[in-house]
Amino acid sequence: MKIVDTSTMDPKSLSQFEREMVYNGLDCCVTAEVLDALLPQLDNLTTHIYAFSRALQGPTLEMRLRGVRIDHARKAEVIENYFEQIDVLQHNLDRIVLEGVGLHSFNWRSNPDLHRLFYVTLGIPPIRKGGRPTVNRDALEKMEQYLIARPIVSHIMAMRDIAKKIGVLQTDIDGDGRMRTSYNIAGTSTGRFSSSFSEFGTGGNLQNVEESLRSIFISDPGMKMAKFDAKSGESYVVGAIEHNLFKDGRYLSACETGDPHTATARICWPSLPWTGDLGPDKAIAEQAYYRHYTYRFMCKKLGHGSNYGGKPATLSQQAKLPINIVSQFQPLYFRAFPAHLRWQAWVDSQLRKHGYLISLMGRKRYFFGRRSDDSTLREAIAYDPQSSLADIVNRAMLRVWRDRRVQLLMQDHDAITIQYPEEIEDEIIPQIMALLEETIPLEHNRTLTIPYDCKVGWNRGDWNAETNKDGLKDWVGGDQRRRSPEVGILDRSLRRRDG
Repeated sequence: MKIVDTSTMDPKSLSQFEREMVYNGLDCCVTAEVLDALLPQLDNLTTHIYAFSRALQGPTLEMRLRGVRIDHARKAEVIENYFEQIDVLQHNLDRIVLEGVGLHSFNWRSNPDLHRLFYVTLGIPPIRKGGRPTVNRDALEKMEQYLIARPIVSHIMAMRDIAKKIGVLQTDIDGDGRMRTSYNIAGTSTGRFSSSFSEFGTGGNLQNVEESLRSIFISDPGMKMAKFDAKSGESYVVGAIEHNLFKDGRYLSACETGDPHTATARICWPSLPWTGDLGPDKAIAEQAYYRHYTYRFMCKKLGHGSNYGGKPATLSQQAKLPINIVSQFQPLYFRAFPAHLRWQAWVDSQLRKHGYLISLMGRKRYFFGRRSDDSTLREAIAYDPQSSLADIVNRAMLRVWRDRRVQLLMQDHDAITIQYPEEIEDEIIPQIMALLEETIPLEHNRTLTIPYDCKVGWNRGDWNAETNKDGLKDWVGGDQRRRSPEVGILDRSLRRRDG
């Protein structure tokens, strides 16, 4: 290889290849200089996190290189179905706008048309962002309070959601029929991964693909998928934090029942005919509390938001519930788990006094926002549960990767997805479950162990007997299903037409 001394050369005289060599060399030199400046600043905590982050490069690089196989026929079918839904919604909206409002020319994708419709024709008081009228999602949600706008808003929001799904499905796929993502180990301040387009500009953020789109991701021939999900993991961490700080383990005990939301409902509404048996009690908790919202939903949706300092007005908007219902729930909830408010006050005190927090798993984070702002406090309250769960899941993922018995496919913040030879499923699933489990010592002679749910199948969508027989299904010691024969795009299209 020819070595070129570029130190005395005019940059304009360099070839493209030589300019790229200089650029890469400077990149490496600057990175080395930054490292030399950072290493002396490390303490015992940050040294541990730095070593852990470096160790995670192995599994993340392997997942980035492998990618996930895509079912092209299923993908085309889902896209076609979504376009049909948009056609129906657009036809209905055009009739509403023409016959109900009198607009002959209207395009729901056009912001000027939406401004003219809502703020001129319908006369709704302008909703502003940054001082200017807007028709973004938040504005549309506020417009739903006007009866004259409600059917129009519901159609537009539905079509926007579907258009967003189509955009995800139309993401470029690599030439080998796989979709890849680029994981960023240091992409967030909590230790959670972020993900984006692959190095080749294909793929995208595969960590937040919604359920209705997941069935396009399939396992390789002869392989089967398993997804291990640390459900309610953040709630477990909240309970562990409160136990350590205040020796109050009531919330952790509620989580350890196997269904923290039902356990919470038992405490909040003691007059209901609880049996003490989780199965029947869950059925009781699923009874309607307000309209179609159940007791369990209240504990799940509002309880989670209340843990992180959510106020009634905010939770009311997020849960689509009247503010008085939220205001009635929170006193019951905090009476059942008073350590929540003590913990929130403790975080506020630590934030104002020190400006940083150290998580249950030993990750230190400084907060650079104004310490007296509610937004900074809410961010600080959510930090430890989100950060500690991310570290617990990533430590489990690292153990699975080092074990080398399965192939890692995806990391979804609180879950990992693997694939394995399907003929050894009965042997491999218990082994992986054992690798995932970690017992973390707490104060006052107690431990934290976060359980994982396991689902298996040949694609990442949830199982449905009619629409997705190969989807992920709860693993209960075995799975008697067999993989469906693969169908080409043309065959699937013909089947739909004949059906």
